[in-house]
Amino acid sequence: MEILISILCGVLFTVGTYLILSRNMTKIIIGTAVLSHGVHLLLLTMGGLKLGAAPLLGYEEAAYSDPLPQALILTAIVISFGVTSFLLVLAYRTYKVHGTVDMDKLRGMKDDE
Repeated sequence: MEILISILCGVLFTVGTYLILSRNMTKIIIGTAVLSHGVHLLLLTMGGLKLGAAPLLGYEEAAYSDPLPQALILTAIVISFGVTSFLLVLAYRTYKVHGTVDMDKLRGMKDDE
């Protein structure tokens, strides 16, 4: 199962990188979101199942799930949601001021102020 999830992580990284390299600002923002989801999935996969006794007294389990990667991923999801929200507001404001979200046109604009 870990191999399939690792392949899915690779696909998410590939799609995210492709979208980040585009000219449209909206695609760049979607690419960063997809790339962050790939990182979350990779962290969860690398956390995996631990062998041995669970770190609980009185319970003898053969395998257990480590809660630390899950807590880190939950924190990373909240942070990536905040960053994505900020980038969407920034793109909206850029569109309202300049009238375009094309990165090549935005690079060629002169500062009016």
